Amino acid sequence: MHIGAVLCVVSLVLAACKRQADFTVEGVVSGADGQVMYLENVGVSSVETLDSVRLTAAGEFRFERPRPAYPDFYRLRLNNQLINFSIDSTETISFVADAETFATSYRVEGSENCKAIKNITLAQLDANQAIGRARRAYEADQLADTAYARQVEEAVGAYKEVARRYIYSAPMSAAAYFALFQQIDGLLLFDLYDKEDSKAYGAVATSLDHFYPESPRAKHLYNLALQSIKVIRSQRPVNLDNVEKEEVGYVDIELPDIQGVSRKLSALAPGNIVLLNFTAYMSEWSPALNMALGELYVEYHDKGLEVYQVSLDGDVHFWKNAASNLPWTCVRDPQTVYSQVAALYNVKQLPVIFVLDRSGNLVKRVDDMKNLAAEVGALF
Repeated sequence: MHIGAVLCVVSLVLAACKRQADFTVEGVVSGADGQVMYLENVGVSSVETLDSVRLTAAGEFRFERPRPAYPDFYRLRLNNQLINFSIDSTETISFVADAETFATSYRVEGSENCKAIKNITLAQLDANQAIGRARRAYEADQLADTAYARQVEEAVGAYKEVARRYIYSAPMSAAAYFALFQQIDGLLLFDLYDKEDSKAYGAVATSLDHFYPESPRAKHLYNLALQSIKVIRSQRPVNLDNVEKEEVGYVDIELPDIQGVSRKLSALAPGNIVLLNFTAYMSEWSPALNMALGELYVEYHDKGLEVYQVSLDGDVHFWKNAASNLPWTCVRDPQTVYSQVAALYNVKQLPVIFVLDRSGNLVKRVDDMKNLAAEVGALF
């Protein structure tokens, strides 16, 4: 065979291999002439912009990206509207959407997982709207406390009914994972510390660990399920046979301090008794709380007490000034009140303190700061 022909064949083979290693996202967005749409990768703790396109009057778009090593999540972003989807192979996903109803009325083809994610998203939006209506009525004194609580519970229950169908029918799927982590007002709809919800975390964690044991998401969810089980003392453990992973009794946190240096909660525990405090420095109770923490820190620091204080303040400069003279570890979550970390700890109001023992187990949750000194003193 002629050398040129051989090279041509090799080139075609390499091109085919490359195509087989890519996934494709394509489609049409109407009514978005001149607007920029972004393709983003949604990681466990961050979002990365991968590509973008300026849409024309025709609205056609096409993205090609390398297939992820494990099932992963992506989204299309147009202005402030998002379409979430997952990729688990070299599939081609097609979307048809309108700019005005981009996030809710789109059509998707090529992936049953992506269709399921759309249904889960719509159920979350329904719950969000129902809770929003109830909150507005409650704030206008049109709903009593019990009626407001009941309506919120019903809205969350309606979402969970939809989500559980996907979780228990295919717990190894990306849709099941997605369903677990939907939020309203920064709080997870599936509560890590609720016995029934813990079963859902366990089901998905076990399945992902079986099918994708090296996936960062699988390992992350595994540790969340472990924490959930330990905290509520569940009688139905996740199957941990032949799984080599580090067991922890808390969700690790890694956030920047006032110098911008990344600080991990796990760097303080185990070996010490750690107070994990979610707070807001701009609140009127913050000075008194820090004074109480300071007294405990002076008394017990030499005996192994550490404080890891997470600020949810919106004003970063105020936080830096307020935290600059504090002797313990002070970090801030840039997501502020929409903090995913706070949501994972089921933080619904501030301040709250979690107590980790010397073995790295989360042993106490202190909501009433009047009891803090007694709770800490008992551990020493």
